[in-house]
Amino acid sequence: MQRNMKHKTKGEALRVTVSDVGARGDGIADTPHGPVYVPFTMAGDEVDIWVEPGARGTLRATLEALVTPSEQRIEPVCRHFGRCGGCALQHMGLDSYQDWIMTRVRTALGHHGLADTLVITPSISAPESRRRVALKALRTSKGVLLGFHERLSHHLVDVKMCPVARPVLVNLFKPIRELLFDLLPMRAAADVTLTETATGVDMLVSGIIEPGLEQREKLAAFADRYDVAALHVAQDGFNDPLAIRRAPMMDFAGVEVPLPPGAFVQATKDGEDALRKAVTDWTIDASRCVDLFAGIGTFSLPLAKTMIVDAVEGARPLVDAMIKGANYATGLKEFNAIHRDLFRRPLTHAELAVYDVVVIDPPRAGATAQSEALASSNVSTVVSISCNPNTFARDARTLVDGGYRLIEVRPIDQFLWSPHVELAALFQR
Repeated sequence: MQRNMKHKTKGEALRVTVSDVGARGDGIADTPHGPVYVPFTMAGDEVDIWVEPGARGTLRATLEALVTPSEQRIEPVCRHFGRCGGCALQHMGLDSYQDWIMTRVRTALGHHGLADTLVITPSISAPESRRRVALKALRTSKGVLLGFHERLSHHLVDVKMCPVARPVLVNLFKPIRELLFDLLPMRAAADVTLTETATGVDMLVSGIIEPGLEQREKLAAFADRYDVAALHVAQDGFNDPLAIRRAPMMDFAGVEVPLPPGAFVQATKDGEDALRKAVTDWTIDASRCVDLFAGIGTFSLPLAKTMIVDAVEGARPLVDAMIKGANYATGLKEFNAIHRDLFRRPLTHAELAVYDVVVIDPPRAGATAQSEALASSNVSTVVSISCNPNTFARDARTLVDGGYRLIEVRPIDQFLWSPHVELAALFQR
């Protein structure tokens, strides 16, 4: 953690003690100039920092040296920690990390007057469980850099290990470097998305411009040699299938659904199971449900085993995947997949009236308009899944102001050692 300061001329060297950890995973320390955020630190750390002016009158702190570590600090397990922007909290012991997750959620709730909500102990996914990774690649004269960006930077860290990702994905990193070295022009960049499915790895590459016959043959040979289930190249908004050895399928509690190339899935199997359990626990007595922002049916298709389910999703390929999954499945009571942009056309009060439960899983921005419509509805139960405690708390306030009670929140950490926290929550009218 020691850095060279001799070339720094603007700013000030300070020794501080970190008192807390903020929402983005940075330690917080008081200075004569006000509080600053220090990356890769935790409460109790005594550190040397370099403080300099940041954007719009803010202060920016750089960690120069760890002087006295917190008693709760542990040795990070990854050699890239401190450079790779994927993990921010590997230095925190389990108890401190768990407390930070709880505090993160409670703080977001408190900002909207919901601090008294029951928040249970987090469910934390284990190392080597991340089944989907989105990698950046850059062709250089010495080889291909493949990995993740540094924190707050466009510099690419060439990742040789990743303790959070599934080994079947990490084992492909080196072969992918060799593959892209032959396919990319000098200084060209590409994106590679890898997803472990029930039938093998789905691989989507973007950045290869108009692959010719020789490139296509190399890509197909790569899929065959490394047992990649499906390999697509994205160009001009179209996913070109270079090799489909097995159709990538997701298994949602016994319901198999085809995965569109590179499509979103829950980051870990354990996290998905924990979220689904919350949904199942809280909808057990329902007879008709609508699943908003349904994706490829992670929650709605299993629910259709016991109730009538309408699944609403704005992306057409995901709707098609749900339809195919429902057609494959047996024992579903009734399932309807509906293509609709819920940001532009949220379900109205009248449309919601036929349901006794709503499941909603919006993207990080939340769902302001749909929450307002829900707040005016008569739906008895709302189950909310969120990947952003801040926008969740904002939308939760809307529901509570509309007459709902926020009964329980279950934090679910699928992005181990990162500042991203997901949760499931129960509202009842």
